[in-house]
Amino acid sequence: MRVGLFVTCLADLMRPSIGLAALELLERAGCEVIFPENQTCCGQPAYNAGDRHTARDLARKVVSEFSDVDYVVIPSGSCGGMIKTHYEDLLGDSPDDEAKVQWLSARTYELTDFLVNVLNVDSFDTSFQGTITYHDSCAGLRELGVKEQPRKLLRSLPYVELKEMPGAEQCCGFGGTFSVKYGDISSRIVDLKCDDVESTEADALVLGDLGCMLNIEGKLRRRGNHKTKVLHIAEVLTGRNGEETE
Repeated sequence: MRVGLFVTCLADLMRPSIGLAALELLERAGCEVIFPENQTCCGQPAYNAGDRHTARDLARKVVSEFSDVDYVVIPSGSCGGMIKTHYEDLLGDSPDDEAKVQWLSARTYELTDFLVNVLNVDSFDTSFQGTITYHDSCAGLRELGVKEQPRKLLRSLPYVELKEMPGAEQCCGFGGTFSVKYGDISSRIVDLKCDDVESTEADALVLGDLGCMLNIEGKLRRRGNHKTKVLHIAEVLTGRNGEETE
């Protein structure tokens, strides 16, 4: 099985350990992982800003780079949602592009969805232990239906206790350019999210989208909380702690 790994801009630039963890999980499951080295952005920032010309160019680039794989796997609900739900809007006016987008969309999965529903993985060799709480990212939940998949994986870990927070499905306030355009509102929303996280007294907050991770972790640290770890689920499943190597 040839699986294309779309690592995302934020993981590449801000937290490479997520990409390495995703790669490790896929290879452990027996996948041949293809990583196009020229991959860049899915086009979501341009699309959200109304720059459809740039977004189309980037979408066509992604479609071309992943044209010879069986599946595309993304450790991010927002980038996955962009490809599966918005590329057709961008490129659907061209019959040639539309066919390619439909092909790609049908083969694109968020990481935990792929592990659970395609690979049927149910055990992990991980050293991670402790109590965790999980935040549902807006795009992953509402555009891709990612809800039970990460929880199923986390509950399979022998030394992990999942403690649900109040408002797990509520937005963290990031929303890409929303956090820039409406900074005061965004800051208040993420404060409320941090209240919910801290109310669980969990050792770690676990997520599946790096935008949410950066936003919530940044606010936790500015509030003086340097105790609660903020980790991508791929890092937990592989025993990483936000570092490039174990």
